[in-house]
Amino acid sequence: VQLIQSGGGSVQAGGSLSVSCAASVPTYSNYRNYCMGWIRQAPGKEREGVARVDRYGNVTVAESVKGRFTISKDNDKKILYLEMNSLKPEDTAMYYCATDGVDMPPWTGCVEDRYWGQGTQVTVSS
Repeated sequence: VQLIQSGGGSVQAGGSLSVSCAASVPTYSNYRNYCMGWIRQAPGKEREGVARVDRYGNVTVAESVKGRFTISKDNDKKILYLEMNSLKPEDTAMYYCATDGVDMPPWTGCVEDRYWGQGTQVTVSS
């Protein structure tokens, strides 16, 4: 499994950015069943889970970004998106997409992320 990220960049506070994550998966594996998420890490801070989509397509979003960030997963295109609105300086971080890369039935819980994108910088100035 390979994850290639695009998007991100710099914006002033209150602005919007988006990041995308295109997946390349083995032909025998069903991307639709993958758990996928966005994780960020700011300099000197702990890694933080931002948003996740489980095998049912259910979404969980961190409280810190709820109402501002939207995660979506296009199973046909094999692309994961993160739309970020009303950005704040504290959103500045390197953003990574990640997946457990496990093709399991929907009722199977997500497991540890094994595959990661290369990271995309998001910088929000005040």
